[in-house]
Amino acid sequence: MRGRGITYDTGFVRDGRTSRPVFDLRQVARELSIIRADLHCTAVRITGGDPERIEAAAAIALREGLEVWFSPYPLELSERAMLALFADCARRAAGLHGDVVFVAGAELSLMNPGFLPGGDVRERVASLRRPDGVRETIDGLSVRLNDFLGRAAPAVREHFRGPLTYASVPLERVDWTPFDFVAVDLYRSARVADQFAEGVRTLVAQGKPVAITEFGSATFRGAGDVGAEALDIVEYDPDGGPARLTGDHERDEEGQAGYLRETLEVFDAEGVDSAFVFIFALGDHVHRPDGDPRDDLDLASYGVVKVYEDRTGETYPDLPWEPKAAFHAVADFYG
Repeated sequence: MRGRGITYDTGFVRDGRTSRPVFDLRQVARELSIIRADLHCTAVRITGGDPERIEAAAAIALREGLEVWFSPYPLELSERAMLALFADCARRAAGLHGDVVFVAGAELSLMNPGFLPGGDVRERVASLRRPDGVRETIDGLSVRLNDFLGRAAPAVREHFRGPLTYASVPLERVDWTPFDFVAVDLYRSARVADQFAEGVRTLVAQGKPVAITEFGSATFRGAGDVGAEALDIVEYDPDGGPARLTGDHERDEEGQAGYLRETLEVFDAEGVDSAFVFIFALGDHVHRPDGDPRDDLDLASYGVVKVYEDRTGETYPDLPWEPKAAFHAVADFYG
């Protein structure tokens, strides 16, 4: 693969609240240096809802010699607000010096209103699980989404002249004509495991370079079998933040590491251009090893590091996290 990547979160923003309240540029610089030197990444997908944060992290990553996938991530925004966010970010991306790919949002039909029935992501996902009318629902969302992307692409290109894509989910049936990369968030679950390699092969056969913009596994036993649905074991507080796990789950760092190795091998063998492990760290899914196992939110985290809330790590004593087995698996593969 040309782009050996990982996703770096600057803070997901919903209703004015961010998943990363503290954003210390010294820590960001240290982590991006580790991503380049120790994880052996050549690319980083920088996501978040704050354009200023994405721009600042992108500038640091470019100085490290990383290719940057500049990825604003709208959550529960109107179409007008999304277009304004993309235009702002496109202007910022255009001012950077280095290799930059612009990603015009991610999983928009699930994460934002107007494409699927439902007032939030859980209701939208539920609309796709109904036994009747699913085909009509998907057909409708594809029409609405492609109409929106047909307006979003020129809004970005008005300011940004570099490569452009959109991080899709397969059910969206994106028309890739306005884009330079076919980009898909693609998780292998037990339900699709026997078709996974063939599905990747089909994506590559479309002719444009393919990026897997999101893939990974959480850290509890059996997480790889549920793929993108591992966060379903989390209970959320009234403000939408993670509170605790729904039941007892067993830590399985080797299982997470094995999942990443196996999926990376498929992407490499099938001719994928770039792949981005989800995710370096999920800062609000903290590791609590000493109390009730249901309070150890890291079990539901896709991060390759486990984040502490009250201590620093041993491998990097200046940082509040410790690498998992998945960190070393990615480093070995990319290296």
